[in-house]
Amino acid sequence: MTIEVGQTIPDAELGYVPYTDELEDPSVCGLPSKIHTHKDWKGKKVVIFGIPGSFTKTCSENHLPPYVTAYDQFKSKGVDAIYCIATNDMFVQSAFGRVHKTGDKVICISDASMSFLRPAGLIQDLSHVGFGERAKRFALVVDDLKVTYVGEETGPGVGPSGAEAVLAKL
Repeated sequence: MTIEVGQTIPDAELGYVPYTDELEDPSVCGLPSKIHTHKDWKGKKVVIFGIPGSFTKTCSENHLPPYVTAYDQFKSKGVDAIYCIATNDMFVQSAFGRVHKTGDKVICISDASMSFLRPAGLIQDLSHVGFGERAKRFALVVDDLKVTYVGEETGPGVGPSGAEAVLAKL
């Protein structure tokens, strides 16, 4: 069952590579770090959008870029941070962000162990296309650990999980 408005997000540890200027060099890997959802997001308003796979067509062309473009609009509506989450490892997520020039506007995070996505009901089985279990395409608005918006895609493309739809709900 998918997490619902009013529920508390799962307490999970997620991986990421914090953005630094050195990461402009594609040969630099960066240093991995952790996000603890209940510790790091307490008292904050965050947007989390999930993608089935970094570097896939829809994720690369239609899902991530509008969040980067709309960063200032999100900030003006009180959003503290925007996160792009996938089951890819943290180095793939870092590379995905770097290719799309997210800088520190959208933080690409990894939930390779599915410690956040699985209890939130945001996993899908894409074995039929060779992916295995992956994140659903979705967006959450979380305010002080409580979900205030869930936009889950039920078909191909980007609709309720897209930047425009999320902005309209803030």
